[in-house]
Amino acid sequence: MDGESGAQKEVGITEKKETNFSEWYQQVVLKSGLGDYSPVKGCMVYMPWGYAIWEEIRNYLDKRLKALGHKNAYFPLFIPESLLKKEEAHFEGFTAEVAWVNTEGEERLAIRPTSETIMYNMFSNWIKSYRDLPLLLNQWNNVVRWETKSTRLFLRTREFLWQEGHTVHATKDEADREVFTILELYKSLLSDLLAIPVLSGLKSEGEKFAGALYTATIEALMPDGKALQAGTSHNLGQNFAKAFDIVYLDKEQKKNYVWQTSWGVSTRLIGAVVMVHGDDKGLVLPPYVAPVQVVIVPIYYSEVQKKGITEACEKIRELLEGKGIRVEADLRDDKTPGWKFNEWELKGVPIRVEIGPRDLEASSVVLYRRDTSEKLSVKVEDVGRRVPELLDIVHTSMLTKAEIFLRSHITNVNDYTTFQRVLEEKGGFLKAPWCAEADCESIIKNETGATVRLIPLQDKEPQSPSCLRCGRTAMVTAYFARSY
Repeated sequence: MDGESGAQKEVGITEKKETNFSEWYQQVVLKSGLGDYSPVKGCMVYMPWGYAIWEEIRNYLDKRLKALGHKNAYFPLFIPESLLKKEEAHFEGFTAEVAWVNTEGEERLAIRPTSETIMYNMFSNWIKSYRDLPLLLNQWNNVVRWETKSTRLFLRTREFLWQEGHTVHATKDEADREVFTILELYKSLLSDLLAIPVLSGLKSEGEKFAGALYTATIEALMPDGKALQAGTSHNLGQNFAKAFDIVYLDKEQKKNYVWQTSWGVSTRLIGAVVMVHGDDKGLVLPPYVAPVQVVIVPIYYSEVQKKGITEACEKIRELLEGKGIRVEADLRDDKTPGWKFNEWELKGVPIRVEIGPRDLEASSVVLYRRDTSEKLSVKVEDVGRRVPELLDIVHTSMLTKAEIFLRSHITNVNDYTTFQRVLEEKGGFLKAPWCAEADCESIIKNETGATVRLIPLQDKEPQSPSCLRCGRTAMVTAYFARSY
């Protein structure tokens, strides 16, 4: 046992989540096998465990997007500079983040920071009539944003994976419906798959997507009190349609500019899962996104015991697989049960099934919950019913815990002194009356590091007549926070 604990000290998490959050996060990502640093500065490697989580996110969204009528496509990684510059606000918003490829004797190429311009150049060729609308496309790809800040795996890297949807509509109303249909889908993704509650609303003019009419957002809260933008959905209005001459003939044979939307979520959601749910032992994965939902670990002390217990493990594995559960039986001979327990806890598998000699004799197994460390004994004949039930219970429990934290870290403030004090002492979302002026927003950001994360869709009337910072008439309620 001494050798085991010594090895665990070497490979396990050595920092506490509450005392050194940044180092704790880095250790969890690296030691659980989610990702690693690459030899390319600012880029990362998505290791199999981390990529498998992305695949579950992708599967969840892909199925639902297709059910809504969206089709997957793929567009080039390289974007001619002339196309990127066609919409001025868009180009200005991305100039600092663009990585360029200089080709001898040819136009300079941007490495895709986002795909609006390359896609919309094609849309202008494809769309001629109202019969061509709506056009509902999505692509799963990589993008490059030339970050100058230090890398944080999954949260801030120069290259990352995401999905980006792009749709074209005949009217603003249709585009508006698309924006908020997708926003609700993203909210469901966070709560139903990742067990992360979010706030939703509109971005301020200063924080909206470059070139958009408006941006809708969902914002999650991390345990260190910082917000994380978890997904955005933009109504692009007709700005890009006019820049790229995307017009259609309506039923009266009149020419009209189209209305467009774009929206996306990225692999930073994996970072959110780590931060929101992880503990001092490592990952704690919500059941529905976990690559392995159940791991079965045999416990035996002789070759005679091994045979019967291994056979029992295989039978339970087959039973759970038959119910659509992602399950693995860890039958490795070169690792002790204690080592396996530590390793699968580090990787965050929601449920562990333990089968030892006494369990076999009693026709029972032990179920261990990763989120609470609780154990319960279950008869073998009940495993097929109890394990799916327990997966549902674990998800609900994790979501409820995160909701309690979120709600307890939303603070109503009406004055700047209180705003600054709460931001330093507690963090979280600060709900405040705001004038909605860009100069005031800039001052608050420069003085405190907090930005407007969202303006709520409902209850946006200010709780006080005066802006918390400048004293001008408050126009809206805004949620401020420091963020990733």
